[in-house]
Amino acid sequence: MRWLLALWVLGSAACTTSTPVVVLRDHVFRVEIADDEAERTRGLMYREHLDADAGMLFLFERQEPQAFWMKNTRIPLDILYFDQSWSLVGWSLNTPPCSLGNQCPSYPSGAPARYVLELNAGTASSIGAQLGDKLDVGALKID
Repeated sequence: MRWLLALWVLGSAACTTSTPVVVLRDHVFRVEIADDEAERTRGLMYREHLDADAGMLFLFERQEPQAFWMKNTRIPLDILYFDQSWSLVGWSLNTPPCSLGNQCPSYPSGAPARYVLELNAGTASSIGAQLGDKLDVGALKID
């Protein structure tokens, strides 16, 4: 039943708003898209808050090992790595903020990934995310 509700919300959101949504384990998240180098570099830097149902989806041209860092990021995040078939292949959970500039550590994907979803820290655990889970992007146009 929750799955049908998530599909309905996903379909309704796609028809009524310009904010893209994705679904992971029957949970709907409104996402900002980072699909060019400038957007991917800035990411969620300098943000003081991220709504519980929000995130940022990073799109890359190629599937390859990815690594993210938390430079100038002020909120802890879950960094979820997905392959080209939208399967969850790696993560960095409860990743702490970093204000050390270029001294911030990086968090590698552990497997080749093409897409990355950042959510508030603890979200992946609270929804029961597991490696192999599929991210449903619905009608989101991905080139």
